[in-house]
Amino acid sequence: MKEQAQSRYGQLRAERENFLDTGRRCASLTLPYLLTEEGETDGGELHSPYQSVGAKGVNVLSSKLMLSLFPINTSFFKLQINDAELAKVPELGGEQVRSEIDLSLSKIEKVVMQQIAETTDRVQLTAAMKHLIVTGNALLYAGKKSLKLYPLDRYVVSRDGDGTVTEIVTKEIIDRSLLPKEFQSIQPGMQGPDSNAVGEDGPKFGVATGNKNSNVNNAVVYTHVTLENGSHKWYQECDGKRLKGQGHGSAPIKHSPWMTLRFNVVDGESYGRGRVEEFFGDLKSLESLMRAMVEGSAAAAKVVFMVSPSATTKPQSLAKASNGAIIQGRPDDVGVVQVGKTADFRTVMEMIQSLTQRLSDAFLVLSVRQSERTTAMEVQATQQELNEQLGGIFGSLTAELLQPYLNRKLHLLSRSGGMPPLPKGLIMPTVVAGLYGVGRGQDRQALIEFVQTIAQGMGPEAMAQHLNAGEFIKRLATASGIDALGLVKGQEQMKQEGDQMKQDAMQASLVGQAGQLAKSPMAEQLTQQMADGQQQQQEAPPQEGP
Repeated sequence: MKEQAQSRYGQLRAERENFLDTGRRCASLTLPYLLTEEGETDGGELHSPYQSVGAKGVNVLSSKLMLSLFPINTSFFKLQINDAELAKVPELGGEQVRSEIDLSLSKIEKVVMQQIAETTDRVQLTAAMKHLIVTGNALLYAGKKSLKLYPLDRYVVSRDGDGTVTEIVTKEIIDRSLLPKEFQSIQPGMQGPDSNAVGEDGPKFGVATGNKNSNVNNAVVYTHVTLENGSHKWYQECDGKRLKGQGHGSAPIKHSPWMTLRFNVVDGESYGRGRVEEFFGDLKSLESLMRAMVEGSAAAAKVVFMVSPSATTKPQSLAKASNGAIIQGRPDDVGVVQVGKTADFRTVMEMIQSLTQRLSDAFLVLSVRQSERTTAMEVQATQQELNEQLGGIFGSLTAELLQPYLNRKLHLLSRSGGMPPLPKGLIMPTVVAGLYGVGRGQDRQALIEFVQTIAQGMGPEAMAQHLNAGEFIKRLATASGIDALGLVKGQEQMKQEGDQMKQDAMQASLVGQAGQLAKSPMAEQLTQQMADGQQQQQEAPPQEGP
């Protein structure tokens, strides 16, 4: 493999430019700091939009995506047993053995979620969601310790006709003091901004801070990733030479740390399209109207008094007069400048409200009908409707983010000894969030409506007669995303508890019968006879021996 990372970056950069320009325009109307103009220094003043609808929409939608893809209190995946493989092992087919396997898999799921909670992955994932919504693209590197996010202006990518990533080149700025010794001296013509190196264990060098264009100690490091024989292989390059040792890495594509994300997938394009781009016209119109409204309101708020040239009222007296003062003059001599655009402002305001509502719907901002009779069921139905609108987006992110991220986490934990290796083919890691979460919500709603219809149409007695209560509880727990293991009683436990209840009832019945027998006249007569016999024995004189 030749040292061609820098040249490949330049060659692939041309295809990215249109997407980069579009992303910057979208960021300028929403969150300008996500993708700044080329050449802007760190900490510089950014463009400030006249409206906040775009920023609010991006924050709300990114939060919804995070809560749907990576739920807080539940796992976004499930380790399931492959029934076809399980049937090949008869000794594992018992219900008790399967229950123990499910319990062990549940513990492994908790270990994985605990490991994710201890890292900064959620922070990087939230930032990635914002980049996807605004620019439509983001690159994640899943190292051993944490995730690293690359914005669109820090990488280029190439895909084949099927959309498979065949090549990635990243470009970052680092301080030369963090590089190996042979790269710490500045080479003639080699100084310049932009890079941070990445190896198998994650980011190896810290990103340089401060003014990138003024620090001559900064170096550009390129990371070149290629797809070869089903594996991702990469190396790093600085000053036209490779970084040896930690700058190299490889991984099977299933466990690859490189995840190139797209929000909307367009056939034949290596880059994605963002949500903001779809509604850029409305955002741009709202920005223009809000600017006109703000500037017009400022002009209307300005108070200017005019005094007639032939008036007896002196302008100086009017200017110096305090509140409540008395001066000489005629009211007709003084006038106030008025804009007279009230009707026009009302038209603009109505258009602003219409655009705001349309954009709120586009970014799935929950807007519940304001009334005294708004029910919780109506709010829940609105939320479900909003989630269903993300069905296509969930499908793309599930394939490009959730499944690769899960495979990478399981691979790292298994290799580091944090969890036992999973039997190949017997255990299947399955994503249950995102698109599957929307499907569970639909199943839950349909299940509840089905039971309510039976109860209302046939009555509770018929429902209890024809429906299996245990199966209903399990399906409702599954549709709600709740782990029923250990929570819902199984058939064996219910049978044991039923038998125990019968034994307790039988014992209670025997004790009751004994109590009733003790109170009967026959029992009292027998007790009296036994007492008389004991008294006679005590009164009889002792017999003497021979």
